[in-house]
Amino acid sequence: MVPRKFFLTKGVGYHKEKLASFELALRNAKIGVFNLVNVSSIVPPYCEQVSIEEGLKYLKPGEIVFCVLSQNHADEKGRLVAASVGLALPEDKSLHGYLSEFHAYGMTEAEAGDRAERIAAYMLATTLGYEYDVDQELDKAKDFLRINGKKIFTSHIAISAECLKNSEWVTVVSAAVFVP
Repeated sequence: MVPRKFFLTKGVGYHKEKLASFELALRNAKIGVFNLVNVSSIVPPYCEQVSIEEGLKYLKPGEIVFCVLSQNHADEKGRLVAASVGLALPEDKSLHGYLSEFHAYGMTEAEAGDRAERIAAYMLATTLGYEYDVDQELDKAKDFLRINGKKIFTSHIAISAECLKNSEWVTVVSAAVFVP
């Protein structure tokens, strides 16, 4: 199976039970009704990014759905958790792209998203034989990087949340969900 479409989503859940907070985060991300199978990081050639509303039209509750999933949890009051998925796609649609999952404590949504995006750009650039320093500033022009004269489109989806009280779990999830 080679997916033809994918979408990005994110969610947060709070509950006294860790598993329930995870379930609530998946529901908040609108993917709680699927049997999720985590896969690695490749976006197939010609795979089109669509909106979550468009992607969900092709999926049925209970369906086995492949995704790149980032998640993070905490049950310590004041702890900030973040989860993000970065995306890097070459301008040449006949080549594959990359997704990267990243999660951290103490990072904002923007910081975690930026980090995931940098990692995805690094993986794609180095696969294409380009030099790219993951720690350099993203020099983006609109939605793409220019590396060795080639355009690489990058973006991310990220979420962060703070644990509100001790012994109550917060879970955050970000995902790239593949559509058959």
